[in-house]
Amino acid sequence: MSWCFNKTLFIKIPCVVEKNSQMIEIFYKTIPFFALIGLGYSAAITRFFSAEATVYLTKFVFYFALSAMLFRFSSDLSLSELYDPEFIFAYLSASLIIYFLATSVAIFRKKVPSEAAVEAQCSVIGNVGFLGIPMLAILLGPESVGFIMIILAIDLIVFGSLIVLIIVASKDKKLDIFLFYRVLLGLIKNPMIVSIICGLLWSASGWSIPGPINDFIVMLGSAATPGALFAIGASLAQKSTERFEVAAWLSFCKLVLHPFAVCIAVFYIFEVELYAATVMIAAASLPVAGNIFMVAQHYNVAPKRASAAIFLSTVLSIFTVSFTIAWVSNLN
Repeated sequence: MSWCFNKTLFIKIPCVVEKNSQMIEIFYKTIPFFALIGLGYSAAITRFFSAEATVYLTKFVFYFALSAMLFRFSSDLSLSELYDPEFIFAYLSASLIIYFLATSVAIFRKKVPSEAAVEAQCSVIGNVGFLGIPMLAILLGPESVGFIMIILAIDLIVFGSLIVLIIVASKDKKLDIFLFYRVLLGLIKNPMIVSIICGLLWSASGWSIPGPINDFIVMLGSAATPGALFAIGASLAQKSTERFEVAAWLSFCKLVLHPFAVCIAVFYIFEVELYAATVMIAAASLPVAGNIFMVAQHYNVAPKRASAAIFLSTVLSIFTVSFTIAWVSNLN
């Protein structure tokens, strides 16, 4: 057994005790985030917060509060800080492996390509925007936001486009130039992408944000964390579920296999700086993103399956995300 010197008690104690203590400390730090999700769920399940109210709260967070937060963070970054080929390829390759694994399992179960695409999306796309940025920025430090933005961009641009292309091609049996145009237009209209680009352009200009405007952005962005977490919980209460076995499999892919694949990529295949690697692993451990349900519902492709995966993975992530963040915190 290895021993560690405790500076507070001035004695030697087993290292495992300090590690367990740190894990418990991280778990305590994550409790407020999941408590806000639970509060939103309770408000919606008791009908104190209506479905219509949830829709408008989500719109407020998505179009205003979260956009302000992303603009504020990205305005302090430069494009060179976000362009890290090793980081990009590590995350992309690890995600694609799990994506193809989930697709293969779905096809083996004789699901059509469109349903397989929804399941594959659930296996790799985490709730980076609504949960990851607010929580990881606090738990891992503001330096993590730049790396989280890279992951968010990959999820939106690569996998967000891929699911639409596969679903439409599966239904129409063809791909045309207008479909690519609609996908591109959807990306351009996404407020998260727009706010990141605007922030980077402002950063490149070299101008400082005037005091009153900066205070306005900070105030609006501060509403993103509680608003997003409450909206996640409220939306979970309004989702219907399907077979537990499939939800459990997809949750396992997202909460366990995805961060494990990322670990292999960052530590054994690509040269990713240690802190960036820990942020990527933590982001990969996040539960299934809620916007997958919106896509599945819009195209009427396995919406209940996506809903079940979102719900179950979010509940389980109370423990898995806390464990992962505690583990990566020990690496730095």
